[in-house]
Amino acid sequence: MSTSSRVGAVLRTVARVVLGLALIGAGTAHLTVARVAFRAQVPSWFPADADLVVLVSGVVEIVLGLALLVLARRRVVVGLVVAAFFVVIFPGNIAQFVEQRPAFGLGTDRERGVRLLYQPVLVAWALWSTGAWGPLVAWFRRRRPG
Repeated sequence: MSTSSRVGAVLRTVARVVLGLALIGAGTAHLTVARVAFRAQVPSWFPADADLVVLVSGVVEIVLGLALLVLARRRVVVGLVVAAFFVVIFPGNIAQFVEQRPAFGLGTDRERGVRLLYQPVLVAWALWSTGAWGPLVAWFRRRRPG
């Protein structure tokens, strides 16, 4: 393995660990200090109790964060699941913007709009840091006709 390959592998590992710790922290905040703030991201049209959604998503984030930390041999699958989770929760971020709900210091439409740009970054982070980007691209290429 070349030096640049080793450096890339170390960077991906560090990024995966940081993402895992961030998910554990966010999940813990869902269950404790930011529980009310996270309710602002539950769309008003969602057919479930907002507090229950916050609690369940918090537990899911903790589990995903732990999986990023301890399931290194399954990191590609975990990366795909984490990326899918970020896609699934994106409507909550959109709802916070559309419904103009202030939370997390996001008091203006501009601030909430800028925050929407971070979700694709999280998806890419999950895919890149776990090595899932390559297999995902290869899968899409195989499915493309011609």
